[in-house]
Amino acid sequence: MAEVVEFTGVTSLPIDPERILESAKGKLQRVIVIGIDMDGEEYVASSDPDGGTFLWDIERAKLRLLRTADR
Repeated sequence: MAEVVEFTGVTSLPIDPERILESAKGKLQRVIVIGIDMDGEEYVASSDPDGGTFLWDIERAKLRLLRTADR
């Protein structure tokens, strides 16, 4: 039987949120989860209680995402 290897590259296809969360376990210093729940409502949670750190992380992530369009 062949070994199944999980694809870890960039894709334009949707990925199950559970797979994303599972792959991050044990790798992060802090985390922000932003998503849409099953009722279509926004869901936001952070492991760090400091709003400034929370916002800084979001802005850094946004900058990284915007820069990927330039590649």
